Amino acid sequence: MDRTINYQITEEADGLRIEQFLRHQGYSYQNITQLKKMPESILRNGVWEYMRSPLATGDILTVHIQENESSPNIPPVELPLSIIYEDEDILVVNKPAGMPIHPSLNNYENSLANGLMWYYTQQGKPFIFRCTNRLDRDTSGLTVIAKHLISSSILSSMGARHEIKREYLAIVRGSVTPPSGTIDAPLARTGSSMIERKVDFKHGERAVTHYKVVEEKNGHSLVSLILETGRTHQIRVHMQYLGFPLVGDYLYNPDMEYIHRQALHSWKLSFIHPITKEPMEFTAELPKDMKNILIH
Repeated sequence: MDRTINYQITEEADGLRIEQFLRHQGYSYQNITQLKKMPESILRNGVWEYMRSPLATGDILTVHIQENESSPNIPPVELPLSIIYEDEDILVVNKPAGMPIHPSLNNYENSLANGLMWYYTQQGKPFIFRCTNRLDRDTSGLTVIAKHLISSSILSSMGARHEIKREYLAIVRGSVTPPSGTIDAPLARTGSSMIERKVDFKHGERAVTHYKVVEEKNGHSLVSLILETGRTHQIRVHMQYLGFPLVGDYLYNPDMEYIHRQALHSWKLSFIHPITKEPMEFTAELPKDMKNILIH
């Protein structure tokens, strides 16, 4: 991807070295090292500058990001994509259930990465796949992809600081009691399994989920869940621990009467834009297979 970002230098930044200013914008030390290796990546008022050069009020600092290679080992495959939002820095996609995020041995050409590689190949643009909030293969909903190394680094740091807010909708059987609350129960691997997780107060990593019942229909509850931490299978294991496992979950509750995948959807995503610093919020309505559970 080729991206040019312009910064108007205000009085607050007067006298800062370029590298100091960029660090204040969220650039990592690694980002600054990467930019140094790119030809004429840093311009002050249109003139190439060193990172240690000072800035003055009124200056225009231009950062030119040049990424000319694509991710290796991700073949472009034409797949249906539901792109909710796109600009020069980020992409927000509503991922369908059944589509993994990354290619793997058994899903080498059916991932979100494959579809996006096709999307950009058709535009003649190189593309490095950098997904910020990963979803399980059978979890549907919103995920954000960074389009270049700077937005990726800033979003990753935001994620580590829990500044990317994610809200999920899940469906369980019966009436959840209590109807709202917080599950604070650490998670660990189950035995030698690479996939399965369990609540483990002795060896687990802290995991916190806030939940609230939204509605009850057809003997099922639609539950809103907000993650405070982002452990593998956190919602699925926490709801099982509460006594209300997600329907359709082949690992933790193979209740396949109405749906054949865990009834879990990432429906709301909010964060501060990594480059423009504008607040962003996106929603994706409940998919048809989950709606059908509530209307049967």
